[in-house]
Amino acid sequence: MDTLTIRQKLHDLIDTANDEKVEEMFIKLIDDTDQPYEWWKDVKLIAELDRRSAALESGEDKGIPWEDVKARLLKRHK
Repeated sequence: MDTLTIRQKLHDLIDTANDEKVEEMFIKLIDDTDQPYEWWKDVKLIAELDRRSAALESGEDKGIPWEDVKARLLKRHK
C-alpha cells in the first residue's frame, strides 16, 4: 500500500471515529513517537536476527567478506 493510500485511510478513520477513538489514536501515536525504539524487545526482529545468525553459523549463508563490503561502499562514495 502506498503512502498516499495510507494517509487517505487514516483520514477516513479519524473523520468517522468517535471522540474516544480519536483520543486513543492520538495517545497511541504520540506514545509511539515519544518513545525510543527498543529493538531488543521486538520479537519479530529478534527472531529474524536469530535466523540470520544461525544461517551464517551453519554455512547456509556465506555472508560477504568485509573487504568486498568496504570496496562497494568506497566505490559508491566516490
